[in-house]
Amino acid sequence: MLDWKDVHAFAILARAGSLSAAARILGVDHVTVGRRIASLEQSLGVTLVERLPRRIGLTSHGEDIAALASKMEEVSHAIERCARGRSEATVVSVRITAPPAVAARLIAPRIAGFHQMHRNVIPILAGVSHHSALDRGEADVAVRLARPRDPDLVTKLIGVMRFGLYATPEIAVKPASEWTFIGYDAALEHTTQQVWLRSLLAGRPIVFQASDLFGQVEAARAGLGAVVLPRFMGDPDPTLVPLRPDTPPPTLDMWLATYPDLRRSHAVRAVMDFLSDAIGAACCITAGQA
Repeated sequence: MLDWKDVHAFAILARAGSLSAAARILGVDHVTVGRRIASLEQSLGVTLVERLPRRIGLTSHGEDIAALASKMEEVSHAIERCARGRSEATVVSVRITAPPAVAARLIAPRIAGFHQMHRNVIPILAGVSHHSALDRGEADVAVRLARPRDPDLVTKLIGVMRFGLYATPEIAVKPASEWTFIGYDAALEHTTQQVWLRSLLAGRPIVFQASDLFGQVEAARAGLGAVVLPRFMGDPDPTLVPLRPDTPPPTLDMWLATYPDLRRSHAVRAVMDFLSDAIGAACCITAGQA
């Protein structure tokens, strides 16, 4: 009989590409991952991986087994989702992922109100800049800035993120030709707001780059330059004022996503209703209400 933990470790390793990366995902040390792979190879009687200097390569047998292991992993997560959707536990945790600024500014400040109404539900909130893999159990409910493409997901449009350009009053009174700018680092050049920022430059410099909005807004508060922010961050900030560039700022639709079997859970439905209300209040779908 195969040990599912061995198969699971191999599926993660095949996806992650190295023992250390797989160990981080599994929350164990790399020696444990190596031991799991060796155990699976012994059970199957085939060599699955090639130990290379900086990474792990799959043998031809390993590639075939990895494809099957991935399917087993999907079935395992489906079983877990089915069980969670029907769970009668008195206290239930629900994992939520959302973009970092949305998690910190729109969701976390309202969690206390949710707790007062649903004391048996424990939200576990993660602010992430990537799309969490719902099919791999990374989250139960995800807030995304693009409509999910997986046809198996239940999705709902819950808001529209509107952006603006902001700076300190001292910068705002300068001629526009003297503005400097703050933006994302190279890894996030593809984002909608960064593309819009680039379109505004007209030869003017980006003088500071950061991987998250929290670093950018602190630099803007210090008077370093103009920054693109969601309006739910920029409008209430007492140290910043909106600038009026010639090009209208972009918008992003905000979506909720989960699996149908999870939505059967009272706890998941309660969390989805909470997220819809919390985000919808700050990022109304109707422009006139924004």
